[in-house]
Amino acid sequence: MRILISACLLGLCCRYDGKSKAKPQVLALRERGHELIPVCPEQLGGLPTPRTASERTGDRVMSVDGLDRTAAYRLGADQAALAYDLLSCDCAVLKARSPMCGKGQICDGTFSGKLTPGHGVLAELLLKNGVAVYTEEEIDRI
Repeated sequence: MRILISACLLGLCCRYDGKSKAKPQVLALRERGHELIPVCPEQLGGLPTPRTASERTGDRVMSVDGLDRTAAYRLGADQAALAYDLLSCDCAVLKARSPMCGKGQICDGTFSGKLTPGHGVLAELLLKNGVAVYTEEEIDRI
């Protein structure tokens, strides 16, 4: 399978803090014969690395310093979804709890670490379009 993957899960230093979140179980997908397509939708939306932390509140994405990042998040999600389509991907593995990539639970917008039900901007877009989306915590389902 060809799998769109949050680039930070593959070890690329593209997270908001300039670090990665490399996960051996994600990297093992390649060893199982899958083709991994890295993408950082925040960067595709024009945001720098590092950048201030952001969280989703309803339909808006706000940075910890009060800047509205919604437009950049929507652009990045659209671009990542386009890459998914252009490269004929079969599913996506996205970073859990992220305001862009989280599936099922995301941080609640208070920057307190508290979680709330919901999806990140990209995860929501892909799910609405019928894409099978997994987090790094669901690798065993692939």
